[in-house]
Amino acid sequence: MARISLDRNSPLPLWAQLEADLRRRLDAGEFDSSFPTDLALTRQYGVSRHTVREAIRHLNKTGILTRERGRGTVVNKPEFEQPMGTLYSLFNSVESTGVEQNSEVLRLEVVTDAVAASHLEVPEDTDLVLLKRLRLAGGAPLAVDRAWLVHEHTAGLLDVDWTHTALYTELDRLGSLAPDQGWEKLKPVIPTPTDRELLGLKRTEAAFSLERLGCKGSSPVEWRTTTIRGDRFQFVSDWSAGEGVHLRPRAQD
Repeated sequence: MARISLDRNSPLPLWAQLEADLRRRLDAGEFDSSFPTDLALTRQYGVSRHTVREAIRHLNKTGILTRERGRGTVVNKPEFEQPMGTLYSLFNSVESTGVEQNSEVLRLEVVTDAVAASHLEVPEDTDLVLLKRLRLAGGAPLAVDRAWLVHEHTAGLLDVDWTHTALYTELDRLGSLAPDQGWEKLKPVIPTPTDRELLGLKRTEAAFSLERLGCKGSSPVEWRTTTIRGDRFQFVSDWSAGEGVHLRPRAQD
């Protein structure tokens, strides 16, 4: 194994230099099959075991690595990737990888909701269809998904078997207003106790919180909030030189 030297004259601590180099090697896929032991890293980098453990501790905190009894250090690799900046179906994103996506309906009813109504630009007392599902990928929890749509246009959704289908597929089938544009807001969160239990997450494990406003043309038709396991799903953004970037107005909470 080739020796890798760290800069001992740098103001950056050795553990931080080691963490950065391990991130580089992880991104390059060097450890896809297995991650080296602490002893192997001390020998390769010529540092103390304390330095190695500190670097690994910081990688553990970010969720990149996990220490497992009997297995050592394991690389956490998300199972599904979703490009940002596109209108997509979580159902199709999962099934395109060859993994079956199913749903357990937690709520399917007509409700009023002031927050959803404000996003849909209808009066607060407007009847809305609420579809709340536990999304499963390969039989394991992936996301808790809540979608609100105006009942007047989507009453037929109340009769759908949601076990193995997508919301946009059913909207197309009903001839309703399936979104063709909109916006999303993504941020890391510590899930609520209810979502955490549904997703099988530990108390300190974070997830993605996604808010989506789906529109048909300029008209809002869908307000959605989704809590997604961060260890199973990641979002990817492509870019190229010369493309302009513009700030959009902050979405109203």
